[in-house]
Amino acid sequence: MNVAIYGAGAMGTVLGACITKAGYQIDLINRNKDHVKALKEKGATITGTISFHQEVHAIFPEEMNKEYDIILLMTKQRYNEEIVHTLKPYLKEDGIICTLQNGIPEPLIASIIGEHKTVGATMSWGATFHSHGIAELTTKPSRDTLTFQIGSNQQVDDEKFHYLVTLLETMGHVEVKDNFIGARWAKLLVNAAFSGLSVVTGATFGELSKNKQSKRIALEIIKECIDVAFKANITIEPLQGKNIVKLMNYQSKIKKQFSLFILPIAMRKHKAIRSSMLRDLANDRLTEIDAINGVVIDYGNKFHIPTPLNDKIVSIVHKIECKELKPSWDNIKQF
Repeated sequence: MNVAIYGAGAMGTVLGACITKAGYQIDLINRNKDHVKALKEKGATITGTISFHQEVHAIFPEEMNKEYDIILLMTKQRYNEEIVHTLKPYLKEDGIICTLQNGIPEPLIASIIGEHKTVGATMSWGATFHSHGIAELTTKPSRDTLTFQIGSNQQVDDEKFHYLVTLLETMGHVEVKDNFIGARWAKLLVNAAFSGLSVVTGATFGELSKNKQSKRIALEIIKECIDVAFKANITIEPLQGKNIVKLMNYQSKIKKQFSLFILPIAMRKHKAIRSSMLRDLANDRLTEIDAINGVVIDYGNKFHIPTPLNDKIVSIVHKIECKELKPSWDNIKQF
């Protein structure tokens, strides 16, 4: 099948290199001219918790010249409306777009191409862009860390869906979820807590889960997300085999202390991850904070559940975007 990753940055380069290494053909598409040029000339170099070099087929968006069976969408969600309209002519009549983005991007994508062409997937691992053609996998590889959760409605082409699952399995373990919105919320609450705080402080997930203040804030953000999902009648799925609600939904001081104790343990295999939104800021780009913590706020407003810590995260990140603040541990004092 004709397959592409649109938005082959750090995570897309790692995923694309793994898929190609396994013997499948896939186009890695990106607007970063230096990155694509390096991929064309030298191939992809993957470092970090795994290490290998792989020749890949990389192209610029303007070089797209065929219709695809599957497009893996890995750009920033804030550009989705424009990008999906651009991709629509390059999608076969029964083709699918699988969004591996943060937040809950499926409704907007489905409104443009139809639910029968829309698939969602979450990735529970991280990567960092280092240089042109070079990406670092920052999650320790194992069956319970390099994972995907994927879901769609019954209208999606069955053959293409199963082919997509096969491609993702070249990288890690794939779970097909009937309750995919619950899987989305499992990933969302982790991103809301740790990606948001990583931007606020500039710290890694590991540093955030060990510092007494940031650990408490992260847990309370997770609790806000759980409370909102409960009110919205969303059942949050386990993430990497762990029942987040059971572990983090404290109702007493004793249970809260237990949750605080296990938080660093739960994040230890992801301790080197730093939010990709920090790279956006370094390149004078706006972040996708409104598609992460902002989604929790929107749901909270809809179902009348206060979300003060998610509100604070969004407020601070917007100030950082406007250069009123910088990512710093000093920002913790605002909570």
